[in-house]
Formats: sequence, structure tokens, C-alpha cells
Amino acid sequence: MSTLASELKVYKPADYKAEIHNDWCPGCGDFGILTAVQMALAKLQVPPHRTAVVSGIGCAGKAPHYMHTYAFHTLHGRVMPSVTALKLANHDLTVIGVGGDGDAYGIGAGHFVNGGRRNLDITYCVFNNDVYALTKGQASPTIAKGQKTKSMPEEAIMDAINPILLGLACGYTFVARGYALDAKYLAELIVQGIQHRGSALIDIYQTCPTYNDLHTKSYYSEAVNGQPRLYRLEDTDYDPVVHNPNDPAEIAQKKAQALLKSQETGGRLALGVHYKLDVPTYEDYLKAKIPGLREKPLAELDIYHRDIMPNLRELM
Repeated sequence: MSTLASELKVYKPADYKAEIHNDWCPGCGDFGILTAVQMALAKLQVPPHRTAVVSGIGCAGKAPHYMHTYAFHTLHGRVMPSVTALKLANHDLTVIGVGGDGDAYGIGAGHFVNGGRRNLDITYCVFNNDVYALTKGQASPTIAKGQKTKSMPEEAIMDAINPILLGLACGYTFVARGYALDAKYLAELIVQGIQHRGSALIDIYQTCPTYNDLHTKSYYSEAVNGQPRLYRLEDTDYDPVVHNPNDPAEIAQKKAQALLKSQETGGRLALGVHYKLDVPTYEDYLKAKIPGLREKPLAELDIYHRDIMPNLRELM
């Protein structure tokens, strides 16, 4: 397709779907998340050839296979290093990381932490279903102490990780939570995450009908004290935005309210954007240090014929 033709094309969600048989279990929440990502890209009209989707290992790791974009299926827990390399090599790409809760918060926890600290302009969608589903349903880091799914021989004996708190502590500047079976609303959150200039974390409640009989579609759709279990923060007076990025007190206050909301008692669960801070990205700092990157991304520089030693010396 010529450049002009690609610019004139109006993309639909189907344009981001690969013609590959999908072998997820029937009723899996992964289908909803995959659809939401495709809907978000179509809404933003991001060309497939300007998009890269990166995954680790697990059921969620198959997602890039079903995307008609650049797709990378990496090693277990190594989503963030690959996302980082892609974004630094070509900061004009829309880069989306996808992975399970075990991949992101367990095996890849160290990379997850330092990825947030950098504040790269990327979006990380975590499929959170409480179990390592691909390896037969062992407990993941997000299942609460004392809980036991039908695939676990005993109750969980360790405290659960709070993904919202972890994201806030690591420096992610956009932290949100969605629900896999509400693809339309989830797509809106992913749109906001991609539009945000900085590291965006979207933790997604995801049903696993094969192994998790605790957090099912019925669980998420049932009422709690006469009110829906799932509700949207934008339907309340909650404001996630840090309006003065130079005010440490406001940043601390916004993080504190996000933490409290993510640990709400009474059985209700908040969806939506919990925290949003607009500050310079990692790429902004690099462009300030390396003048050549202001013109075009590293992937498009003629490094073979260009003397890059002056730029390297600036970084030494």
C-alpha cells in the first residue's frame, strides 16, 4: 500500500485482526481484551504498520498472534525490556505491552518496577485473572491470602499484590482499571492510555472460566448491598488528574486517594482512571541529550554512514 493510500484509509477494528485461529478457552476474558485493543486502535486511527504489540508467556501471551500489527511474543516476564527497546529504537511507534498478572507482577516484577520509573510513552495492559492459567491454574500474585480456586490444591498462603498501588509506587503516570467483559468501556480506557504521554498501566479484571471459579462473570455482575459490584469512577466526584505537576503535595494526595480507592472495602470495585500525571517522558530527556533524535527516531537514522561518537561522548 502506498503512503498516500495508507493515510487516506479509514481503519476498522477488523483491520487489526490477524487471520489466525484463536484457541483461547470459550468464555475467556482474553477475547474481550483483544477486542478492546483493536477497537481502541481503530478509534485512534493508528495504522497497523505503526503499531507494535508485545507479550510475555501465558494465555495473554498469545494476544499478539491475533493482531494484524507488528507483534512480538517474548520470554516470560520480559514484556517491559522488549517494549523499552522498541520505543527507544522508534519513538514514533505506538507500543502496547500485554501480559498476564503472573507475567507482569510475578516473573517480570523487576522489569515492571523499573519500566514505570522510566516513564516511557507506552501502554501496558495486564490481564488479571488471579491464576497462571496456561500452566493449569496455580495461584498468581494477585489472588488474596486464604482464597482457593478449583484448580488450587490448597488456599493461598501469601498476601496479594495490589496492582494499582504497585503501579503508583513504581512511577507509572497513568494508572487505570478495566473489566474484560465490558470491551467498549475498556477500549475507552486503552484509548486514554495510548493518548497519555508517559507510562500507562491498565490492570484488567479478567475472567478465567476454566480455572477461576471465584471471580466469574456472575461475581462481577452481581449486586453488593443493592449496588453494582463494578462501578465507574467518572460517575462519582473522583478526580484522578494531578493539576499541578510541580506540586509534590498534590501528587502525594492524588496517589493516596488512588490507593484508598483500590483498597475499598465492602465488596465494590472501582473501574476507570485512578491516577494521571503529565510530566516529561524518558524520550523527552533523550531528545534533549541527543540532538539527532529530535529529527527522527533511532530506527530511521543512517547510523552506518554517520559519526555517532560525539553523541555517545555526551552520554559518557
